[in-house]
Amino acid sequence: MRRILSIILENEPGALSRIIGLFSQRAYNIDSLTVGTTDDKSISRITITTQGSEKILEQITKQVNKLVDVLKILDLTEVSHIERELILIKVTANNEKSRAAVTRVTDVFGGSILDMGKTTYTLQLVSSTEKLASFIDSLKNETDIIEVVRSGALGLNRGDKALRV
Repeated sequence: MRRILSIILENEPGALSRIIGLFSQRAYNIDSLTVGTTDDKSISRITITTQGSEKILEQITKQVNKLVDVLKILDLTEVSHIERELILIKVTANNEKSRAAVTRVTDVFGGSILDMGKTTYTLQLVSSTEKLASFIDSLKNETDIIEVVRSGALGLNRGDKALRV
């Protein structure tokens, strides 16, 4: 089962390495990883997307919680949350037909064209993981995809609930 873990930790050298080391030592896979500072520069937030059973996730959560730098951890998949991911895609757009098709698909999905080269377009879309997959599939039907870069999932609790220190 896909899980999204949100971890608040001290922004110290080696903190991220210790979390990644824990996953690596126990052979847990990380599907995506996003890290950044919060409004407090001494605190970072890590969002990890992983796969596993209830038992494995319980082990991961307990072991991550034991790390010195970790202040809080929350399994976002257990609560009502908002999840987004950023994708940048470079596609072939070397004639009027392909340019029109790429523009149409991008508009339908609510994306934007960031760069227009002589034979390529660079596109951006921020949405759910599922919608990004549909966007890629739709583009594949219209043109050739040259390059894809994804940020990994980010998530926040809905409503008044917040993961704070």
